[in-house]
Amino acid sequence: MIGTYGHGTHNDFVLLFDPEDQISLSAEQVARICNRTTGVGSDGFIRIIKRDGKWFMDYRNQDGSIAEMCGNGIRVMARYLVERGHQGEGIFAINTRDGMKYLAVPADADISVNMGHIEEVYDDVTVKIGDQSWSAVHVEIGNPHAVVFVDDLAAIGDLQQAPEVDGDYPEGVNIEFVTSLPNGELAMRVYERGVGETQSCGTGTCAVALAATFKAGKKLPSHWVINPPGGKLTVDIDPHSNATLIGPAVLVKDIELDPYL
Repeated sequence: MIGTYGHGTHNDFVLLFDPEDQISLSAEQVARICNRTTGVGSDGFIRIIKRDGKWFMDYRNQDGSIAEMCGNGIRVMARYLVERGHQGEGIFAINTRDGMKYLAVPADADISVNMGHIEEVYDDVTVKIGDQSWSAVHVEIGNPHAVVFVDDLAAIGDLQQAPEVDGDYPEGVNIEFVTSLPNGELAMRVYERGVGETQSCGTGTCAVALAATFKAGKKLPSHWVINPPGGKLTVDIDPHSNATLIGPAVLVKDIELDPYL
């Protein structure tokens, strides 16, 4: 069974092309594939299938748990479909557990994806690391995010352990730490549920963009350039709170998956 390794701003994935929806992998098998010590090593796993004649992204976190949506992952999936000749370049749709997403996929440039409606929820959320604590902004974009604004990203530590979150997140939450740069852009680090710290997070950058807009006292529409450790992403939010994420997607290599199952 052949998979493909790829990344979007170094948020990395193993993709499995299964258009007939015939391959069933358990959470444990996915976790073995994604394990960075004994497996291929990746932040997530994408099974590319078709349902009712439409492309569907069956996305799993590194630990094998199900996730609703992945903004970097869906761009990598779209790059796979176009590069491997399964889909023509241009505008097309991919269905997800968070609904249908429309992408603009050129042959060899950045990919944009309409991420859908994004909403800031006014709940009391606190994020703690050791003896440090911050108030966080709760943002929903298909999956939940807690956005924390800090003065220094290095001061939050190595993020080897999950931060404590005081909030209503029965399925876990992605946590973004954000700071402003002198050029008006934003820098961020992210701790993803079911994974740990990652080099980038597509839905997380959208959550950051909305939270930063309101923190700055701005109104929608808004435009932000955001720098996770793995690269640079652009987020545009329209007057109706619909977010568009723009960034690269790269296929690195094909790899035999059977040894890890």
